[in-house]
Parts: sequence; structure tokens; C-alpha cells
Amino acid sequence: MSDTEPIQLGAVAVIALMVVFFGGTFLISFRIRRRRENADDFMTAGNRIGFGISAASMTATWIWASSMYASASSGYTYGISGPIHYGLWGALMILFIYPFGKRIREVAPKAHTLAEVMYARHGRGSQLMLASSNIVGSLISLMSNFIAGGVLISMLSPFNFVQGVIAIAAGVLLYTLWSGFRASVLTDFIQVMAMLATVVIVVPVIFVAADFPAAFETGAANLTPEQSNFFSSEAFMNQGAPYIAAVLAYAIGNQTIAQRLFAVRKDLIRPTFITATVGYGAMVIGVGMLGVLALYLGFEPTGGNTDNLIPEMAASYLPFALLCLVFVMIIGALASTADSDLSAMSSIVMADVYGQNIAGKQRANPAVMIWVGRITMIAATALAVVFASFEFSILDLLVFVGALWGALVFPVIASFYWKKVTNVGFVVGALAGIAIFIPVRFELFPYGGGFFALAIAVDVLAVLGIGVIFGLMAFGFFGLRTAYIVGVVTAVAAAPFAIGTLHEYATLSGSLVAYSASTILCFFLSFRSKREFDFSVIKERTGDFDTEHRHALGDDPETDETAQAADTVSGPAGARTANSTTKE
Repeated sequence: MSDTEPIQLGAVAVIALMVVFFGGTFLISFRIRRRRENADDFMTAGNRIGFGISAASMTATWIWASSMYASASSGYTYGISGPIHYGLWGALMILFIYPFGKRIREVAPKAHTLAEVMYARHGRGSQLMLASSNIVGSLISLMSNFIAGGVLISMLSPFNFVQGVIAIAAGVLLYTLWSGFRASVLTDFIQVMAMLATVVIVVPVIFVAADFPAAFETGAANLTPEQSNFFSSEAFMNQGAPYIAAVLAYAIGNQTIAQRLFAVRKDLIRPTFITATVGYGAMVIGVGMLGVLALYLGFEPTGGNTDNLIPEMAASYLPFALLCLVFVMIIGALASTADSDLSAMSSIVMADVYGQNIAGKQRANPAVMIWVGRITMIAATALAVVFASFEFSILDLLVFVGALWGALVFPVIASFYWKKVTNVGFVVGALAGIAIFIPVRFELFPYGGGFFALAIAVDVLAVLGIGVIFGLMAFGFFGLRTAYIVGVVTAVAAAPFAIGTLHEYATLSGSLVAYSASTILCFFLSFRSKREFDFSVIKERTGDFDTEHRHALGDDPETDETAQAADTVSGPAGARTANSTTKE
């Protein structure tokens, strides 16, 4: 522990830093706002973002304040392997997105949301399921970022937690409201550069101030045998393995990721995701090591809440100027993801609720769409502020949302590759995955006594889930044959060790049964279908809403035949016509 008392920035400094940060981002957002706004640009920036902005935006979106806090919490809870499990698997999951991303952009080059594509692929059932799950997930993500901001401000200033939450929410809403996704990606670039510079400076300074490496020698007694073991099974089963499952679900089902996938130029998808992989891993693992240092030092966070670790460690070991940098770093991290969540939710309501289901694609008014998006942002911010006041555990929220989305992973991926997937298979499979996830995750099943067979059944489903996850990973890079082999081998190899014990790890087994149940039902409800979907019609059913404005600007992306056909086929009537021959 530091010999000096933790310092605070004070009310004046905190207000000044927030005015500079959010005022600057607002000016950037205001400058890119056009006299006549474009609905498609508000959602996906015209599908033509370049490498630098897209890579920075993907990195900033994946690195949120919650991920920094959670990585430090993992290091404090599980020892040195904690941040590795958190950051490494999260980074690799970004890498696993791009092969699927290439396929998604191939079949739906001008889409705005994954739910919009599911409407073109299946109909309203799967669309509304994916849209609603993303709204819930983004709302939880937004809430967790507001929690992180509230904790930071309450730790470093005289303001309380609720005041901090409200200030962060107002600042993020201020600049995102004007230009939507365009404001998000442009400010992401500035925010990720600030985060990178701060991590490179601050983490080594804290280590030096805490007397590293001597602290690791004198503080070894503070660790349990599992915390001091780099290959800790406890760390892997409670942190690493659940996060492997959770982050793959984030990658496939998350609209904030999909939005950037639809925005970046198609030829830049691969370098964008590779760069984001490296950037995320380096920064998150580096910050997470502060939790490991706190563990060795015997540092006790206030109230035992590990979400307090980063701000309290910074306040204890940094001078005033560097503490200001940490404040800006965390504000930048949470703002970069919070604005992405707002943009994601607004796009879903604009494209899927208003554009497809209320007005219809041919009759949707782009000007009304933009106001729908802005009203959505305001409502979502208000709800997130209310929920943030409950101060849920950030790490638990992240794992819960990821596991919940796990039920959608196979149905979504299969819908882009397999012609036989039906709407019934998609919806029933996803609902079954969610239904079995909840009692397993929250340990509602009675495993003891005469219910041991139920525990074995859960373990068998979880083992199948292991095979599904590794099979899907292999499929993205190496194809179907390799996926079958990898999936079967991993499931068979895990079975002797997992059956009989895996149900004891509720977080992990909950994630795994969500994958397996949704996969099994989606497959068996679809494989006997005699109708095969024609993927080429997705290009016709998805596309720009504001085509008139694009023609007027001389920026007409509708240059190929399938895109030109979108205006005549993608509306409700066109969709019904296509349904008669190609939809299941």
C-alpha cells in the first residue's frame, strides 16, 4: 500500500476535464453534421469508412471502461492469469469475427443491422428476436459504462455516484445525438489514441511507484496457491472459459460490432479486425495488471468492490497530472462504447422497428427516421441512468450478456451459410437456448439427491456446447469439414473431464448449454426443409433508405444490378413476392 493518502482531483478539476473532453467531442460532432441529414449515414456512415478510422473505432468500441475495470478485477481475483484470460480471449474473438464478417458483407453489402438481414432471410420472428436481444444487451452495456463513470467520479471528486452517472450520460448523449454513428466513429479515433498514450505512460509509472519488482517478492504471501499459479484451473474455469464463450457471442450477435462491419469498406475488413485484435489485447492486459499489482500489495478496494481498483490505485500512486490522464483515459473508454451502444440502439429502432415494420422500406421517411433515432438515444440514456443506480457488478453483467447472446450464435451464423435454416428453427432454437441458460446460470436446477441425472444431462449439453464453439471457430477460417472434425474431437476430449463436474461451474455451463440447445433445435427443425433459400435476394431486400438524397449528392452507391433492384423489391410487397419462391 502507498505511504501517502489517496488524492482527489477535486470538483473544479473534474468539471474542467469533462467540459474539455465532452465539449471537444461535441464540436467535432457538430462540425460533421450536415444541413440535410442522411438516414443511412446516421446509421452506417455510407459503408465507406477507411482503415484508420475503422480500426480505431473497432478497438475503442471493444475497449470500454467496463472491460478495463473487469480486467483489473480479474487480476485481483484470479492472480496473474486473470488479465491474460480476459484480454487474450477477448482479442482473439475480434480476430474470429472477420471471416464471418466477410460473408455477411458479401450477402448483405448495404444492410444497417443484422436484424434487418434476418428479416430478409426469414421474416419478422427472427428479426425481432435479434433486434430485441441487441436492445437489451446494448442497454446493459450502456448501464455498465455509466456505472464505471459514476465510480470514477465518486472516487476522484466530491461528487457522489449518481451525480457522476448523470454527468457521464449527459456528456455522451450531447455529442452522439447530433450525428449518430458518424460522430461515434470519428470521436473513437481520438479517444483510442488518448487511451493508448495513457496506458503506455500510466501503468509503468504506477508499477515503479509501488516499488516493482520488490512488491512481487514481498507480497507473494498475499496470494492463494491458485492465484499464484499461472495455469490456475480456477481462473480458467471461472474466467477464461466463460469468456471464450461469451465474447464469441458478443462478436456475432452484437449490433455495435455489426454496425462497424457494415460501415467499413469491404476490402478493409481483414486489416481492420487484425489491428483491433492487437490493440485490444495490449491495452486491456496492460491495465489488468494493475489488479495483479493490487493483489500483491494487499490493496483493499473500498467496500471490497473491485470496480474501485483502477481509480483508487491511480489516486494512491500517481501525481495530480497523471491522475488527470487516467481520468481522461477511463472517460474516453466508456464514452467510446456508450456512444456505440446509443448508435446501435438507434439504428435498430430506425431500420427494424420504423423502417421495416411500421412504415415499410419503400414508404419510410428518412427525416422521420433520424428523429426516431434521436428519441431512441434519449430514452435509452434515461433508462440506463435509472438502472445504473443499482450498481450491479460489471464483470457479472459482461458474462451474463455474452452468455445470453450465445443462444443466437449458431442460428445467426447458419442463416448466412445454410440454405435450409427456417424461421421456426431460428426462433425456437434461440428461445430454447435462453430458456435453459437461465436456470443453469442461476443454479435453479436441483442437482442433489435423486436429481443427479439432471446434472449429468446438463453436463452432456455443456460438452456438446464446447464442440459447437470450437467447431464454429474452425468453420470461419477453415471450412465445414475441418469444423466437423474440430467440434467432434474437442467434445470427445472434454467429455471424460467435464461430465459429472461441469455443472458445478454455473457461469461456464450456462453459456455452453445455451450454445448447444439452440444449435440442436435449430438444426433438427431445419434440416428436413425442402425449400432452399436464394442468398442473392438479400441484396435486393436490404439497402439504402435515403436513396433520393444520395442521388442528389452525386454519391450513388447503387451501381450494380442487384443494388438497383433493391428499390423495387425490398419493400414489404417485394418481400412478399420473393417469399413465394425463396423463403421458407
